[in-house]
Amino acid sequence: MAISLFLLGIFTFVELNCENLFDCRHDSMKQDEQFLPTSDYHWTPSRYWRKINHIGQEILACGGDSISGSIPDIVALCEVENDSVLEALCHRSLLRKANYEYFVTNSPDERGVDVALLYSPFSFLPLNHHSVRIPPKSGMKPTRDILYVSGIIPNGDTLHVLVVHAPSRSGGKGATQSFRLHVSRQIGLTVDSIYAVQPCAKILIAGDFNDYSTDQSLENLYHHQLWNLSREARGKHGAKGTYRFRGEWGNLDHILCSRELYKKALDCRIGDAPFLLEVDEKYGGFHPFRTYQGPKYIGGFSDHLPLIAHFRL
Repeated sequence: MAISLFLLGIFTFVELNCENLFDCRHDSMKQDEQFLPTSDYHWTPSRYWRKINHIGQEILACGGDSISGSIPDIVALCEVENDSVLEALCHRSLLRKANYEYFVTNSPDERGVDVALLYSPFSFLPLNHHSVRIPPKSGMKPTRDILYVSGIIPNGDTLHVLVVHAPSRSGGKGATQSFRLHVSRQIGLTVDSIYAVQPCAKILIAGDFNDYSTDQSLENLYHHQLWNLSREARGKHGAKGTYRFRGEWGNLDHILCSRELYKKALDCRIGDAPFLLEVDEKYGGFHPFRTYQGPKYIGGFSDHLPLIAHFRL
C-alpha cells in the first residue's frame, strides 16, 4: 500500500490540468462530441484507459523522490469530465492501491469540464464541501464551478482548499480578461468569508487560472492575504513553466496560500519527470508530452505539467 510523506511531518499537495480527461460516452446535456469513438479524435475506450493510467502514473510520480511508494496527500485536478472518470482514476487505474477518495463538481460548463479534488483518507478528513457557482456575466459563457473542500489534517488543523479552472483565453487575452477577473472576484469573496470566521485560516487555492502571476486576476488575489507559492516554480529537468506555447514556457497553473500556510511551505516545483516531456521539434528543447496535438493523437499525458508543493505541518 502507498504511504504518505506525512509520516515525516511533510504534507504534499499537487495541482494538475489533465488535458481533457473525458470518458467515451455522450452526455446529451453537454457538448462532448469531440471525445467519442466516432469523432475526428477517435476517442476510443483503449485510448481512454491509457489516458486514465497515464494520469495515475503522473500523480504517483509526484509523491516524492526520496521515499519509495509515497503519494501526494491531496491532488487538485482540472479538465475532468464527471464522476465516472474520477471513479475510474481512483479505483480502477494505477492509483487504485493509493486508496484515494474524491470530490468533483457538476458545473454548467458547456463542454462538461469540471474540477476535482483527490485526497488520502489517511492524511485528510473532510468536514465540508460544496461547489461555488460563478454568477452570470454579460457575454460570458457558463464556466467551471469553484470546488471548496475543508478538512482536518493529521496535526489537527483545518485546511481549506479551493480548486479553480478560470475561463480560457480563446478569443484573445483582452477579449476574455474580464471573465477571469469575474472569477477572481468570486474567489476573493470566498476567501474573505473564510477569514471572517477563522482569521488565521490555512487556505490553499490551486488550479489553471489561464493567467500569469503578474496578470490582474492574480494580482487582485494577493490583496486578500494570499501568496503565490508557485511564482518561481521550476522543474528539475529544465521546465520553466507548467505550459509551453510556441516555444515559450509560462505558468498558467498556480498554487496560492494564506500566510499561515506560507510560513510552513518548504518548496514548490514543477513535476517534469523525463517521461512527461518530449522533444519540441518545431521550437527546440522540450515540451509537455501531451495526449493530442490538434486532432492528432500523440498518446502522451497532458499539455500541462503538475505543480508539487511541500509543507512542514
